[in-house]
Amino acid sequence: MLEGKRIGLGITASHCTYADVVPKIENLKQAGAQVVPIITPSVLHAATRFGTGEEWVAKIEAATGEKVISSIVEAEPFGPKNPLDCMLIAPMTGNSISKFANAATDSAVLMAAKATLRNGSPVVIGISTNDALGLNGQNIMKLLNAKNIYFIPFGQDDPFQKPTSLIADFSKMVETVHSAIFHKKQLQPIFISFQ
Repeated sequence: MLEGKRIGLGITASHCTYADVVPKIENLKQAGAQVVPIITPSVLHAATRFGTGEEWVAKIEAATGEKVISSIVEAEPFGPKNPLDCMLIAPMTGNSISKFANAATDSAVLMAAKATLRNGSPVVIGISTNDALGLNGQNIMKLLNAKNIYFIPFGQDDPFQKPTSLIADFSKMVETVHSAIFHKKQLQPIFISFQ
């Protein structure tokens, strides 16, 4: 399904989703992809109730078989020099969504995404943010209308306790990446229900 494709996997600071996302790296590899892990500084340095940066980096590297890329300098060659077939960012926080939508490139993940767009290749976003239906809504809408940007289908994960929160259905990662690379189409339906 993704045989021979080189996929950048950007991981940002939605620590609560790592236990769901990291095991799905195997799905990408089983589909034939080479997965290149790229992380933000918060992934590298944060220690939360979900684990330390060191623990997650070790798990990510074990899952991908590759060393993580954590600096802008390391990510810059993903432009014409060493291109990716697709940049997948999962999870992507509201903070990174806001920066990406407004062309602020301050992490390795956002540099790799910018480089991938520059090459005319797709960027796939798996959102995980508590303010998607709040102030960050305008940034998500901006990205939904941008060329070569696609979203893993998403929905409200807890409508009553967290009414502005949206999260991607990470089980649809491979399917969304395949649709973006081979068909240049958004996987539908994009809005889903977890109920």
